[in-house]
Amino acid sequence: MADVRDADQQAPPVAALPVVLSALQDPVRLEMVRRLSNAGTAVRCGALYEVINKSTATHHFKILREAGVIERLTIDGQTCQRLRTDDLESALPGLLPTIVAAANRARRD
Repeated sequence: MADVRDADQQAPPVAALPVVLSALQDPVRLEMVRRLSNAGTAVRCGALYEVINKSTATHHFKILREAGVIERLTIDGQTCQRLRTDDLESALPGLLPTIVAAANRARRD
């Protein structure tokens, strides 16, 4: 399985806490991050959303990428997204696991 970061750019640094929290405050983006975290690997873009169209999803992916939360990969010709788990943990220790755990609890309730 090929695992290649998009050639057009290197992942930006993880943004400051207010920017990351702003990116995660949107319910659609939070659900995308929850699904990525639960998958534990890169996920094909279409599997990360259901109730929005492709152009809206692209907008949400851009916001998450610019905040340093996700990165876009091409795997076997498919565009995928992956959480930057290690980068987020280094920049903002404990934030991602806490937010994903809360999102999982909210999803169950």
